[in-house]
Amino acid sequence: MAEYGALEQCLREGFIDYTIEADQRYVPKILTNNKEKKRKVLDTILSQLYTCDSFLFSVAFLTKSGIACLKDALIQNQAAKGKILASQYLNFTEPGALRELLKFPNVELRMVTEERAFHAKGYLFHRPQAGPENYTMVIGSSNMTANALTHNQEWNVFFTSAENGALIRQTKAEFDALWDAAEIVDEAWICAYEDVYTKNKPQRQHAYLPFHKIQPNAMQKAALAGIQALRDKGEDRGLLISATGTGKTYLSAFDVQKMQPRRFLFVVHRELIVKSARDSYVRVGVPPEDTGILTGHAKEMDKPYLFATIQTLAQDDILHTFAPDAFDYIVMDEVHHGGAATYQKVLNYFQPKFLLGMTATPERSDNFDIYALFNHNIAYEIRLHDALEENMLVPFHYHGISEISVNGKLLDDMSDFNLLTCAERVRHILHYADLYGSDAERVKGLVFCRNIAEAQALAEAFRQHGKRAVALTGASSEKERSEAITHLEAKSDDDDAYLDYIFTCDIFNEGVDIPQVNQVIMLRPTTSAIVFVQQLGRGLRKYPHKRYLEVLDFIGNYENNFLLPIALFGDRTYNKDFVRRLMRVNFLPGPTSVHFDDIAKERIYEAINAKSALADLRALKESYKDMAYRLGREPLMMDFVHFGDKDPLLFVAKKKSMYAFSRYMNQPGVSTLSKAQEDVLKMVSLELANGKRIEEILILRHLLQAASWTTAELARETEKAYHFLPTAATMASAARVFTLQFFTQTGQKKYGGKALISFENHTYTTTPYFEDMKTDAAFQKYIHDVLDYATYRFQQLYVERNQDAVGGFVRYGNYTRKDVSRILNYDTNREGTLNGYQIVGDTCPIFVTYKKRNDVSASTKYEDAFVSPQQFSWMTRSRVRLSSPQVAAIASEKTRKLLFVKKSDAEGADFFYLGDLSVSGKPVETTIANDKGQLLPIVNFQFILDNPVDDRLYRYIVE
Repeated sequence: MAEYGALEQCLREGFIDYTIEADQRYVPKILTNNKEKKRKVLDTILSQLYTCDSFLFSVAFLTKSGIACLKDALIQNQAAKGKILASQYLNFTEPGALRELLKFPNVELRMVTEERAFHAKGYLFHRPQAGPENYTMVIGSSNMTANALTHNQEWNVFFTSAENGALIRQTKAEFDALWDAAEIVDEAWICAYEDVYTKNKPQRQHAYLPFHKIQPNAMQKAALAGIQALRDKGEDRGLLISATGTGKTYLSAFDVQKMQPRRFLFVVHRELIVKSARDSYVRVGVPPEDTGILTGHAKEMDKPYLFATIQTLAQDDILHTFAPDAFDYIVMDEVHHGGAATYQKVLNYFQPKFLLGMTATPERSDNFDIYALFNHNIAYEIRLHDALEENMLVPFHYHGISEISVNGKLLDDMSDFNLLTCAERVRHILHYADLYGSDAERVKGLVFCRNIAEAQALAEAFRQHGKRAVALTGASSEKERSEAITHLEAKSDDDDAYLDYIFTCDIFNEGVDIPQVNQVIMLRPTTSAIVFVQQLGRGLRKYPHKRYLEVLDFIGNYENNFLLPIALFGDRTYNKDFVRRLMRVNFLPGPTSVHFDDIAKERIYEAINAKSALADLRALKESYKDMAYRLGREPLMMDFVHFGDKDPLLFVAKKKSMYAFSRYMNQPGVSTLSKAQEDVLKMVSLELANGKRIEEILILRHLLQAASWTTAELARETEKAYHFLPTAATMASAARVFTLQFFTQTGQKKYGGKALISFENHTYTTTPYFEDMKTDAAFQKYIHDVLDYATYRFQQLYVERNQDAVGGFVRYGNYTRKDVSRILNYDTNREGTLNGYQIVGDTCPIFVTYKKRNDVSASTKYEDAFVSPQQFSWMTRSRVRLSSPQVAAIASEKTRKLLFVKKSDAEGADFFYLGDLSVSGKPVETTIANDKGQLLPIVNFQFILDNPVDDRLYRYIVE
């Protein structure tokens, strides 16, 4: 009955009074697709489908793209019995979608015939863990299609009901009546329906977007404007950074058409793509008779539009047949290879009026400055996730599948050849390849292996299982590669030698165009986010009626598994907390989806936790050099923010400040700042740059320009900029940071040991020590950069996340014990004594490590656990009794109790702030055993959080 009481409150909030604070899990709500808020209707459908024990779906239309969105949940929760009722209305439901559902023995499928004009959409779930009589339902406009569940403007109502609720009973009765009258769907039924579906196919063509209109899309128009802006400034070259599949070649063709050069040269590094590049220019409007090819097999050198391979062009007898100014416009594709001798030879020889370099991956590790080659002129940048959002690529469904253990040994980075190619692994791969299939009638797959021997052996194994497969290696000729692609893309009834799969080891990372690829299989550890995106991009090119790509990634016990979320979600910060958040939120725009099975997900979290930092010193040095190349100067913290690169705090963690890291990279042992200035930069970088509190940032920013500032002025600034008033205690606490009183003696010594300000009569005043260093322009530059970054972090944490800020903390923000000491205005840093909890004045922060280490003593293995997303069961320290003064203090309403939780010690020093607590019922004294088995007294509290924990974060912590 308690559950019913919660439901009543939720109904009151949903339908009578929105100010009632009911359990948000059960409050009725509208579900929409909203990319700004990172929400999809699909998210709710999946969360229910993963955890229900039965479900009823009623949808007018079923498509393979819709089933693809749900397939991971259907696979993972095959214990749930389901009934899916679809419609023959307009003959829109796809036969292939019906066949996909027949793969699941736990799902029954029936079809309402066409004459009923059935158009209902509803998703009903029974939730066992929420009580034996608890149902949830989504009812509204969303059919089981990818666009309806992820992209279209849809309205759906989500609500919860007990079994005896009238609406649920009516819905089930309506469903049952339709179900009984519907036709059972089996393979024979699908075959008969397929004839009708095929005849009506021309009428449905409007349901598919046209593949590619040969005119610039929105991002290409912006890129063209960027190229023209460079020319308007008198620049003779520019760099275009554009993700694989985003139409770089077409974009260059649009610009060349506008320029109308007397002669034009397009340079590629693979013979395979010379003809496709020429064909793209012809489609844009270049007369075919004006185009020529220059390769090892063709020498049409006199044509106005010449398409050449770099290997042929760089030959002396070829290169010197052209005058240096022979071409007005040159496009250099895959120009990240520009440091190679052949590229340098060609680039140094020709003198075009304009040179356009194109690449998807300018970040290289060969110490060549690609940006300097183009005078640091970046015309435009289109990254993979921008392209997905702009519908320039097909969406993909990524499935992270756990690798198998063979003879008790889990596949890892060092697994030997016999394990990689054994029959058990082959069956494992084939099972999922067939289960996930593709959008088309036939899989056209590309498989990336870790080495040549594996590619060849697995291709042979696939052939033995009836798949048509071939392995290509670096030794394969251009003809062999071209023929394999032709056979892969061929229709099976037109080509006796058609292929299902091409196995390869790295040779198709770039420089090849196979738009019809509809399944990509990754069978190797990910060692580079750049390479992963290159290989993923092989299947993302658009093609008529290709709606999505299936990606199967087999994840073993690999050291660099942490790179998977970085690559998939487009993160370049390498910030551990942010990468974990990406895994939890798991949002990509449109119908694209990412799913890891439970074992694979755990391996990724283990890989994240195993690293002290996701970017080691070598990676940071490469990132720093790349940014310096890009800018043509020493990078600052905010440069990494502007270009979406490494989190600047990673550089700070290594060398105590970005300034110190720059000196390490450029002038080791040489400093242009005084020791005192370096100490202040160190303090501001290590203590304030994380943006956890804005008051110190504002104070220091003003005191860099003036000798004093008042608390009244600080209050006006915070109210104007951030719409809150700091307390007197907070303003005094901020002063203790700059007087160094907040820090321990060791901390004070590390930061120079001298106060930067004094604080009297509500006024912050700079000391002569600080006044002295302020006059230095270089110091001002570096410290303002740190403050700019700290302000950015504060904005990101408090404003852009759109989460509740509660008494100085943002819900679900990450905080160390030192952060908590400062934000709660403690006189000094108490991180050394804030272990499980501590009552300080009228506050009691509680720190919980949810998954405790095995090596902790028995008397500290407290049974702290969530009872529900809003209720938390918590234990005091051992040897505490009900009569203890601390129990009374914790129970008191006057004591503010804050809950900070981390999943395990492997996550480091940061805890999630989950909210403030109130006591539910009376505390209970119980016992806990120590290592010797002796029973010690301990007190249990039942706490209620001020808001239920977000579902994704809750599942992350407790699972």
